[in-house]
Amino acid sequence: MSASLNTFTHDKLVMIRKQTNIKNKKLALDFKPSMTALSRIMQTMIENGSECKTKLSLDANLNYARLVRHIVWLEKKGLVESKVEDNKINVVLTENGKTFASTISGISQ
Repeated sequence: MSASLNTFTHDKLVMIRKQTNIKNKKLALDFKPSMTALSRIMQTMIENGSECKTKLSLDANLNYARLVRHIVWLEKKGLVESKVEDNKINVVLTENGKTFASTISGISQ
Protein backbone atom coordinates (compact mmCIF):
# COMPACT_ATOMS: atom_id res chain seq x y z
CA MET A 1 0.00 0.00 0.00
CA SER A 2 2.75 2.47 0.90
CA ALA A 3 4.62 1.76 -2.37
CA SER A 4 1.55 2.76 -4.40
CA LEU A 5 1.14 5.86 -2.23
CA ASN A 6 4.78 6.81 -2.87
CA THR A 7 4.25 6.27 -6.62
CA PHE A 8 1.16 8.49 -6.53
CA THR A 9 3.00 11.22 -4.61
CA HIS A 10 6.00 11.03 -6.95
CA ASP A 11 3.75 11.17 -10.05
CA LYS A 12 1.90 14.16 -8.60
CA LEU A 13 5.18 15.99 -7.90
CA VAL A 14 6.42 15.32 -11.44
CA MET A 15 3.15 16.69 -12.84
CA ILE A 16 3.38 19.82 -10.67
CA ARG A 17 6.97 20.43 -11.76
CA LYS A 18 5.95 20.19 -15.42
CA GLN A 19 3.06 22.61 -14.86
CA THR A 20 5.27 25.19 -13.17
CA ASN A 21 8.09 24.96 -15.75
CA ILE A 22 7.89 28.10 -17.90
CA LYS A 23 9.60 26.32 -20.84
CA ASN A 24 6.53 24.08 -21.24
CA LYS A 25 4.09 26.99 -21.49
CA LYS A 26 3.03 28.15 -24.93
CA LEU A 27 1.82 31.56 -26.03
CA ALA A 28 0.66 32.63 -29.48
CA LEU A 29 3.36 34.63 -31.27
CA ASP A 30 0.91 37.43 -32.01
CA PHE A 31 -0.39 37.71 -28.42
CA LYS A 32 -0.59 41.32 -27.23
CA PRO A 33 -1.57 41.75 -23.59
CA SER A 34 -4.39 44.08 -22.63
CA MET A 35 -3.27 46.90 -20.35
CA THR A 36 -6.65 46.76 -18.63
CA ALA A 37 -6.25 43.03 -17.90
CA LEU A 38 -2.63 43.51 -16.76
CA SER A 39 -3.71 46.33 -14.48
CA ARG A 40 -6.46 44.21 -12.92
CA ILE A 41 -4.12 41.25 -12.42
CA MET A 42 -1.36 43.36 -10.89
CA GLN A 43 -3.73 45.30 -8.63
CA THR A 44 -5.30 42.07 -7.39
CA MET A 45 -1.89 40.51 -6.74
CA ILE A 46 -0.73 43.58 -4.82
CA GLU A 47 -3.87 43.54 -2.67
CA ASN A 48 -4.18 39.76 -2.13
CA GLY A 49 -0.67 38.35 -2.51
CA SER A 50 -0.14 34.97 -4.15
CA GLU A 51 -3.24 33.13 -5.33
CA CYS A 52 -4.15 30.19 -7.51
CA LYS A 53 -5.25 31.12 -11.03
CA THR A 54 -8.92 30.31 -10.41
CA LYS A 55 -9.15 32.66 -7.43
CA LEU A 56 -7.09 35.29 -9.23
CA SER A 57 -9.45 35.20 -12.23
CA LEU A 58 -12.44 35.67 -9.93
CA ASP A 59 -10.83 38.45 -7.90
CA ALA A 60 -9.57 40.28 -11.00
CA ASN A 61 -12.94 39.76 -12.72
CA LEU A 62 -11.33 38.18 -15.79
CA ASN A 63 -12.24 35.14 -17.84
CA TYR A 64 -9.98 32.25 -16.76
CA ALA A 65 -8.60 31.60 -20.27
CA ARG A 66 -7.81 35.28 -20.75
CA LEU A 67 -6.12 35.42 -17.34
CA VAL A 68 -3.97 32.37 -18.12
CA ARG A 69 -2.71 33.91 -21.38
CA HIS A 70 -1.72 37.06 -19.49
CA ILE A 71 -0.07 35.04 -16.69
CA VAL A 72 2.03 33.11 -19.23
CA TRP A 73 3.07 36.43 -20.81
CA LEU A 74 3.96 37.83 -17.36
CA GLU A 75 5.97 34.66 -16.55
CA LYS A 76 7.92 34.91 -19.80
CA LYS A 77 8.76 38.53 -18.93
CA GLY A 78 9.92 37.46 -15.45
CA LEU A 79 7.25 39.48 -13.64
CA VAL A 80 5.44 36.56 -11.99
CA GLU A 81 6.24 32.94 -11.28
CA SER A 82 4.29 29.84 -10.38
CA LYS A 83 5.13 28.32 -7.00
CA VAL A 84 3.78 25.32 -5.17
CA GLU A 85 2.33 26.41 -1.82
CA ASP A 86 0.16 24.17 0.36
CA ASN A 87 -0.20 21.62 -2.49
CA LYS A 88 -1.55 24.33 -4.83
CA ILE A 89 0.10 26.13 -7.71
CA ASN A 90 -0.01 29.83 -6.90
CA VAL A 91 1.05 32.83 -8.95
CA VAL A 92 3.55 35.08 -7.15
CA LEU A 93 4.98 38.48 -8.08
CA THR A 94 8.75 38.60 -8.56
CA GLU A 95 10.76 41.64 -7.45
CA ASN A 96 10.58 43.03 -11.00
CA GLY A 97 6.88 42.21 -10.98
CA LYS A 98 6.34 44.29 -7.83
CA THR A 99 8.01 47.26 -9.50
CA PHE A 100 5.94 46.74 -12.66
CA ALA A 101 2.76 46.36 -10.59
CA SER A 102 3.33 49.63 -8.74
CA THR A 103 4.08 51.39 -12.02
CA ILE A 104 1.08 50.03 -13.92
CA SER A 105 -1.34 50.55 -11.03
CA GLY A 106 -0.14 54.16 -10.75
CA ILE A 107 -0.72 54.73 -14.47
CA SER A 108 -4.18 53.16 -14.53
CA GLN A 109 -5.59 55.24 -11.66
